[in-house]
Amino acid sequence: MLTFIYSLLPFLRWSKDVNQETLKADVMAGITGAILVLPQGVAYALIAGLPPEFGLYTAIVSATFASFFGSSMHMISGPTAALSIVAATVITSVTADISVDNSAVDYITLMITLTFMVGVIQLALGFLNFGVLVNFISHSVVQGFTSGAAVIIAASQMKNLLGFQVESNGTLMSYIMGVLDNIKETNITALSIGLVTVAIAFMFKRYVKRVPYLLGAMVLGALLCFLIDGAVKGVFLLDELSGTLPPFRLPSFDSDVLSVLLSGAFAVALLGLIEAASIARSIAMRSKQQIEGNQEFIGQGVSNVIGGFLSCYPSSGSFTRSGGNYDAGAKTPLASLFSALLVILFVLFIPSITRFIPVPVMAGSIIVITWNLFDVKGFIETLKSEKAEVITFLGTFVCTLCIQLEFAIYVGVLISIGCYLHKTSRPKVTLVAPLVSDEGKRRIRNVARYALQECPEVKMIRVDGSIFFGSSEHLQKSLQGLGDKGHDKVIVISKGINFIDATGQHMLINEIERIEKKGGRIIFSSLKGNVCDDLEKTELKNQLDDDRLFDTTSQAISDMIQHISAESCTACTSRVFHDCPVIKKRQRCTL
Repeated sequence: MLTFIYSLLPFLRWSKDVNQETLKADVMAGITGAILVLPQGVAYALIAGLPPEFGLYTAIVSATFASFFGSSMHMISGPTAALSIVAATVITSVTADISVDNSAVDYITLMITLTFMVGVIQLALGFLNFGVLVNFISHSVVQGFTSGAAVIIAASQMKNLLGFQVESNGTLMSYIMGVLDNIKETNITALSIGLVTVAIAFMFKRYVKRVPYLLGAMVLGALLCFLIDGAVKGVFLLDELSGTLPPFRLPSFDSDVLSVLLSGAFAVALLGLIEAASIARSIAMRSKQQIEGNQEFIGQGVSNVIGGFLSCYPSSGSFTRSGGNYDAGAKTPLASLFSALLVILFVLFIPSITRFIPVPVMAGSIIVITWNLFDVKGFIETLKSEKAEVITFLGTFVCTLCIQLEFAIYVGVLISIGCYLHKTSRPKVTLVAPLVSDEGKRRIRNVARYALQECPEVKMIRVDGSIFFGSSEHLQKSLQGLGDKGHDKVIVISKGINFIDATGQHMLINEIERIEKKGGRIIFSSLKGNVCDDLEKTELKNQLDDDRLFDTTSQAISDMIQHISAESCTACTSRVFHDCPVIKKRQRCTL
């Protein structure tokens, strides 16, 4: 019962550890978190196509509920760059499909409806114990999608940097064409302010560590705009904040709206969970905390469901703010509550401050964020990985640039699964031979790697991988290839075989019959105990028990050399099987 209560109210686990010392540490971490989220929340709201206060509303609600109902002690949730652009793309792409009165379902209503649906999906996955689901999303998919989203976000801000408006459908090409069509309308003053903001941000990040680089760049960029009378020269400024707490607002429950948003909502929910789970695990590696995947699903779901009624858009864990929270010395999730309270004070008492921030300054700040999101070093390192990882990464990256973002993540997952299935369907078959050490011990080693001689009569192979319906044909062709080269005596070292399904069993029985029908012999060694247990009472196990399965490779070799005839060894000079009676008799092998 206690475990069940803790799963519903996980904050009861750590609340008993709160004391004066932890409260002091959490307050200081909360101040740091508030400073970090203020510029980011405004910037991400603009990426999502929303008024700036919506980013702060999301930071307030999500940070509180996700922390209290999740399992991580340090992860901070709220608006993120990737989810902002994906949510904006989803809403933009379905606007034309809404067959209801647009005055009743405007952009903001669609966005909070999306938030509510994302929360419901995440809660369902959490309660159904689908926390393991994120393990099927490879790192290459996440990195490819994140890199592509960074490029899309940067492209979406070019119009704000250049000082004009363009229409787009959320793809890279639409942003590029929109900019090229309106390039003559570029406002040089706006462009200059934006570029200076970018330069200042990079300088602060590298040389002024004590000041949050985004905050410093925004303040100095706004000051520059004021000094050169940017507003008079056509530079747009942000709107003033509403100055109110997150207002209660009902999402739409219209069936048409819910149906067209469903596919996008699932993609956003999945991406949000991947982000949150990855960040929670990353921070937990530093804090030595154990993370419960399903509890994180529930925490994200609760925050988005509640956010759907409090004017929030989809949120997830933030790597920047989570890392900052841990580095600032946070002890409990109360740090996220203190951060949210400080943001509330900012919204209530200094709402007019945003009207002094130029749009090009925000565009420059967002471009800096995307540069950090792109991770050039990680991009290059991934291109040096194995072929399957490169294909998955580049496939996801290109799809993110060329198609709607909510579908790009699906394509990336399919590519990743396809590469995995291709790899598992081709179990590695390695030619091996005995290598005798100076102490006289026989070790089985890779023929190609150690340049070993093979016995001309017996072929030894090691199979690494499972034998199932997807890999049986590949392994069968490998065995038949050995027969085609005249090797009718085969030893299969099976220590790398994890399981054999019905199709694999049928294939091996056929190969045993085919080889022995030709007068040859095939035997197996070192089959795992759990595989033998699974094969109990099967026809294949009966075949193996009939003097075709040996516990060790040495036993298999000793049995096989008894079947080598003197005639076939007349010309043998390979000196591989040193205990072969024919070789010993003819004294050709000093081993």
